[in-house]
Amino acid sequence: MPHSAGTARPSTVAPAGACDAHCHIVDPRFSPSGTGVAVGAPAGMAIEDYQQLQRRIGTTRAVFVQAKSHGTDHACLLDAISRLDGNARGIGVVHPSVTDSELKRLDAGGIRGLRFSLWKPADAVVTIDMIEPLAKRIADLGWHVQLHLSGDQIVGAAALLARLPCPIVFDHMGRLPPDRGPAHPAFAVIVDLVRKGRAWVKLAGAYLNTGQGPPYGDATRIARAYVAQVPERLVWGSDWPHVTETHKPDDAELFDLLAVWAGSDRVRDLILIENPAELYGFR
Repeated sequence: MPHSAGTARPSTVAPAGACDAHCHIVDPRFSPSGTGVAVGAPAGMAIEDYQQLQRRIGTTRAVFVQAKSHGTDHACLLDAISRLDGNARGIGVVHPSVTDSELKRLDAGGIRGLRFSLWKPADAVVTIDMIEPLAKRIADLGWHVQLHLSGDQIVGAAALLARLPCPIVFDHMGRLPPDRGPAHPAFAVIVDLVRKGRAWVKLAGAYLNTGQGPPYGDATRIARAYVAQVPERLVWGSDWPHVTETHKPDDAELFDLLAVWAGSDRVRDLILIENPAELYGFR
């Protein structure tokens, strides 16, 4: 399995229509135009490789998030979406100079939001100042802004987030400090926005929300706190191909972990099927 430890299937069976709402495609057929992974990067990150993962864990729907290595060039992302025959959506990355016609072209290609990955400013493709002007541009398209921010950054941007005219999706459980988890003030900011119907949370990146490592007890504490508060606004993502990780996690174990977080089959199915169908417009 490219960029995934282990070969066994998950012990929990994915329901029909299950969605992996956070994964990346990096394809050497498409020229890199941003920071991050470039030509000569490890092989095995193309759409065909991801489809192997789908067959292993049982998901059939996917949300591809623009890889930093492709910058604001969406050729790879649009190609990946087209290859899943209506079962994929995309999250793009643009600058405020993007034209309205380009946004409409991306919308027709299946893109449903814009990502702002600012957790590590040194290699960011966008800036925090771009969020509000672009949010105003995409609101009428029905898109959302997807934010990869640290807990402290979320608290610092609370006023900005409160006035955005489109929905917000928080990446990787809000990147709360693992030792504080839901006690960190960012958790209250996120939950307040979610309860007002203005935000969603991705239960993804257990290995990004832990100080302990597998089996990610501290990340589980954070995930369960969201499940207890706002289960109807959560989606799950594998974060394949795990570009931040030197030692790749076992995706079957990550998928099984969702059952632990959800606490019941009903809530797990909500997170895997109904919530992403609403957020991303799957039939």
